[in-house]
Amino acid sequence: MTSTCCPPRRDFLGKLAALGAAAALPAELLAQTQKKKTSAATRDRLFRIDVHHHLVPPGYVEAVGARRQGGGGVKWSPELSIEDMDKSGIDVSLLSLVQPAVWFGDVELGRKLARQSNEYAVQIARDYPSRFGSFAAIPLPDAEGSLKEIEYALDTLKANGIGLMTSYGDKYLGDPSFAPVYEELNRRKAVVYTHPLTPDCCRNVVAGLPPGVIEYATDTTRSIASLVFSGTAARYPDIRWIFSHSGGTMPFLLSRFEREESTMKEREKRLPKGFMYELKKFYYDTAQGNHAGALGALMKIVQPSQVLFGTDYPFRPGDEEIRGLAGFHFRPKELRAIERDNAIGLMPSLAKA
Repeated sequence: MTSTCCPPRRDFLGKLAALGAAAALPAELLAQTQKKKTSAATRDRLFRIDVHHHLVPPGYVEAVGARRQGGGGVKWSPELSIEDMDKSGIDVSLLSLVQPAVWFGDVELGRKLARQSNEYAVQIARDYPSRFGSFAAIPLPDAEGSLKEIEYALDTLKANGIGLMTSYGDKYLGDPSFAPVYEELNRRKAVVYTHPLTPDCCRNVVAGLPPGVIEYATDTTRSIASLVFSGTAARYPDIRWIFSHSGGTMPFLLSRFEREESTMKEREKRLPKGFMYELKKFYYDTAQGNHAGALGALMKIVQPSQVLFGTDYPFRPGDEEIRGLAGFHFRPKELRAIERDNAIGLMPSLAKA
């Protein structure tokens, strides 16, 4: 059902035509693209891998309209991304669609937008060889459409993983309705990157503050709790989960979660190896979570091997992330792992980029 605040569905689909024109099929892209090579001098000083780098396809913001809360006028282009990457010593960035991604309760629309966005990401990767990978968008509540897009994105487009939002309406990632999709992702041992959005429960709660200031980090925490306490994380152990922003507020609520674990029903079934076991398996990017408070709390839970470099570009520049990590005084080997080696361990194909 279309909200009165949002553009009619027909107008929305019409606006996507521009995006569709840009997103040619992969076979056609090879003939169309003019490859933009990075100079050898520049590549010599690039080593970082950015796992939290956003994609804004042509016509996306205009098409989504009021559905996108938290800043509609985002300024982005592949050229601007490359410029910031070169300044920040970033070798490869993994593109993921800005929130709210592709699901608006409309099956046809979700499938269409996912396909066009994912093909556009491939076009960018081919325009700029070895500089971009991608986390493919899927319309998660639409199981059939998601399974088809997973197959196409991973097998044909060669995406590095799948990108999900932390919530879909009133459903968080541990919801049992997502089981068919998780069974396939688990079978493939897929990397699943997650990003928060403005949740349906909590819009404009604090007057004068955009919802992303508080709610993004909180929605990540809700989704982590949903995955773990529902037993979903334990049920699908081969999915490699990445959570944004140093895990949101989860590290600060750890004692509350531990207390809940001690009294929960079906503990042995849902958490056979314990709550902390699941938290330590997850990966966490440090975009906007690169200050001492966030890193200090996160590093009490996980080893540096579970931490990944992320910038949140274009909402934050790369140099902000670099300064934050440098200020935490990681050992050189740990910092190198966070900035590059951990991502390659998780996605080995990045070493060939």
